Amino acid sequence: MRASSTSITRLAAAGAVAALALAGCASGGEAPAATTSPSTTSASQPAEQTATPTPSPTIAENASPLSGRPGGEGKRVLIVKYDNTPNAQPHSGLTKADVVYVEEVEYGLTRIAAVFSTSLPRTVGPVRSARISDLELFANYQDAAFAYSGAQHRLRPLIAASDLVDVSGDKGPYGYFRDGSRPAPYNFMGQPEKLLQRAKGSAVAQDIGFQFSLDAPADGRAVRAVKASYPSSSAKFVWNSSAKRFDVYLNGRPARATEGGTQRATTVVVQYVKQYDSGFGDKFGGRTPKEDTVGTGYGWVLRDGQAYKVRWTRDDESAPTLFVGEDGQVVPFKPGQVWVVLVNRKEPATFAWAKAS
Repeated sequence: MRASSTSITRLAAAGAVAALALAGCASGGEAPAATTSPSTTSASQPAEQTATPTPSPTIAENASPLSGRPGGEGKRVLIVKYDNTPNAQPHSGLTKADVVYVEEVEYGLTRIAAVFSTSLPRTVGPVRSARISDLELFANYQDAAFAYSGAQHRLRPLIAASDLVDVSGDKGPYGYFRDGSRPAPYNFMGQPEKLLQRAKGSAVAQDIGFQFSLDAPADGRAVRAVKASYPSSSAKFVWNSSAKRFDVYLNGRPARATEGGTQRATTVVVQYVKQYDSGFGDKFGGRTPKEDTVGTGYGWVLRDGQAYKVRWTRDDESAPTLFVGEDGQVVPFKPGQVWVVLVNRKEPATFAWAKAS
């Protein structure tokens, strides 16, 4: 990894986070209590820890700060809200995203937010509506273009007041079309190149706290799968030793891609967050949860078939999010697509651990 000024700042911040972790000072509360079975445990069960090695310096010099992929430095950012119900399958363009977020919405369903920068697909979608948690979550992307379809009327002025550059369908049709092969409302699709043309003054990829290394830390615990369960949805990641990535399952089914095959994640982040009623909702009485992504809490980073228990911290909306291991070192992600799954800290994800060799 190149020694940029942002990397130096991040490492200094990581030291401060480690000191907080050792002192037990955290607004996120204690780690969720573990429940176990012979092959599956809750996501709070820690692995034995040893020293984390220094991140490898061998990733590309022009790598994206969002995914570590080569050629991504200095490219503009487009964030797209996706539907994530079974009717939305297959997702279009999602394999090209640098970062994919999973967020709980009304009725215990989930939506996806995909961040594109290094490579733009021809088509994205199905595109769906924005939520209140998006504004805090994406504040540190700094003036990124934001593509979505509709928003609750009280949310619209908050989007307008944010730093996000609104290129939604509400602001005009250019860059959107209806796919006749899909049923409504799952047929509203976007064209990223055209959407970025609308995003005058939008930002290039910024340092949001992720570090990348080709070498995995030595202190992980072998894992077969992790599953985040929501009241009416789920996201599961299964280690594929042949592909060297995690196969993605959404709502109990393989996450299909219009480009062919299934979605796969190189790094998976399970981020426990404080979740509560946001005060927003839909006309049918559904209540929108708010996920706090500023503050601190626990989580897990998965890469190379290994899981690492972490403490995450983000000082304010403009600050990077750091994922620090129990040894006080920032846990580096593997270069490639990153999935960040926001999980209610009261309902921890479950892990299936691999047998010790």
